[in-house]
Amino acid sequence: MAQVEKRGGLLRKSSASKKPLKEKVVLMYDEIFMTEDPSKCSPRFWEELFLMKVNLEYLEGKLESLDGEELMKIKDNINCLFQHCIQALGEEHPIRVVNALQTLCALIRGVHQKNKSTSGFDIINMLMGFDKAELCMKNLMESLDSLLCAEGSESLKSLCLKLLLCLVTVTDNISQNTILEYVMINSIFEAILQILSHPPSRREHGYDAVVLLALLVNYRKYESVNPYIVKLSIVDDEATLNGMGLVIAQALSEYNRQYKDKEEEHQSGFFSALTNMVGSMFIADAHEKISVQTNEAILLALYEAVHLNRNFITVLAQSHPEIGLVTTPVSPVPTTPATPLGTTPPSSDVISSVELPLDADVQTSNLLITFLKYSSIVMQDTKDEHRLHSGKLCLIILTCIAEDQYANAFLHDDNMNFRVNLHRMPMRHRKKAADKNLPCRPLVCAVLDLMVEFIVTHMMKEFPMDLYVRCIQVVHKLLCYQKKCRVRLHYTWRELWSALINLLKFLMSNETVLLAKHNIFTLALMIVNLFNMFITYGDTFLPTPSSYDELYYEIIRMHQSFDNLYSMGTRISSQWK
Repeated sequence: MAQVEKRGGLLRKSSASKKPLKEKVVLMYDEIFMTEDPSKCSPRFWEELFLMKVNLEYLEGKLESLDGEELMKIKDNINCLFQHCIQALGEEHPIRVVNALQTLCALIRGVHQKNKSTSGFDIINMLMGFDKAELCMKNLMESLDSLLCAEGSESLKSLCLKLLLCLVTVTDNISQNTILEYVMINSIFEAILQILSHPPSRREHGYDAVVLLALLVNYRKYESVNPYIVKLSIVDDEATLNGMGLVIAQALSEYNRQYKDKEEEHQSGFFSALTNMVGSMFIADAHEKISVQTNEAILLALYEAVHLNRNFITVLAQSHPEIGLVTTPVSPVPTTPATPLGTTPPSSDVISSVELPLDADVQTSNLLITFLKYSSIVMQDTKDEHRLHSGKLCLIILTCIAEDQYANAFLHDDNMNFRVNLHRMPMRHRKKAADKNLPCRPLVCAVLDLMVEFIVTHMMKEFPMDLYVRCIQVVHKLLCYQKKCRVRLHYTWRELWSALINLLKFLMSNETVLLAKHNIFTLALMIVNLFNMFITYGDTFLPTPSSYDELYYEIIRMHQSFDNLYSMGTRISSQWK
């Protein structure tokens, strides 16, 4: 009960003899929400306000409780509060700066929540007024830039990033957030890069900085020239790019670790013991209960880095010890508004090569391996729309990697062999592979394994057509590189051939259901083209003559599938030209 009173700004409940006692800051907020200028009666009103601890919930709740007309009546006071917050950011007293930052967060969130249906221009007018908007935002961005670049309090820097994230994520569609036009004009790109290039600041703020950059890059990216896209595409500083890679690797590794912990906990529980007694008939249902919240924000950052900056490709192959083998103390997190996007940043950067010396017994890893493991988890369950989109983004990133010449060079490098433990979906007809038996192979083998695993495990009624097309495209691009550079990869190609033929059989056996939703001939043609590529150019990239024999044996053995595909195509050719 006391907690509820505190949230409402009450220090004491009302009684017959006494009035309710409110916090002083709440009384000052109430004055702002009057139509009169609060500084008329109290000239030092604004100076005193920023010495008071902010009551975020009361301020946001008060804004939400007002209707449109009431809000317009106090527009001048809100404009005045916004401007005084920006002025307070230049103060030397850190308490004033902290309170100003938190007040700005509450103002921005509160006004946007109240005006979701209105245009961005109306929100700008409500917060700072059209006539002063340009100057206000210029001063705000300059103050935030100075605070982020200064050698000051880490808590202040964290609050600055939280305010920027609040500003960026306050609308559902980032491109409809008109205030970001001012963030485009007054760039903080260099401040973000400075955070990523310095290990101490990266450990504290790297996650927020990377997510902020990824979001800013997506603001009207196809509609106008976005300066953050241009600047990110030409970054060539090694320390900055490596810093960004370390932050992404840590976030993905944290997800992988959480999933593995839950998987082990699940396997050692009561249900596991029960299934051992009665058989594994419910193993698929049991697996579905293992769920860890995916991190699309960091996945988006990885996509933008790989897609926009060719120099970032080198970061994918930077070796470091396997993350999660060394624990580091967790640094305290300052009290801030709720983290946007519903994602929790990793507590520390545990992959700094300075902090983690290489050891003979420690398995080395890199960002690409971490990403492949993450993808193998996310792509297991695509029935959920959320995970379907995550899986699609993973495949888009893999497509970008498979298209890059340099990426292909280190993927196929025989001198860069790794043991990649991909997660495999439990299925009734196969046993779980033992992790210790995994050989060290070039990274392209792990990519192909992931594609084969996806092909085998997603033949279902809710057929993920788009994901299958992207999956086959990745395999095709890798084969094109092998053909072009005559790379003879020692890989168990029979698994790929078998998976592709089984996919063809699935398409034909579910022809009626699938044709109602998808043009399955596009996918079937891609599969046939892969086999034609193996037949025509296999002598340039298959490892041995016996591999060619296996290919022909597999095609002849399963010739009925290809004959049936031809018959189906002939039969429906009039409808699907």
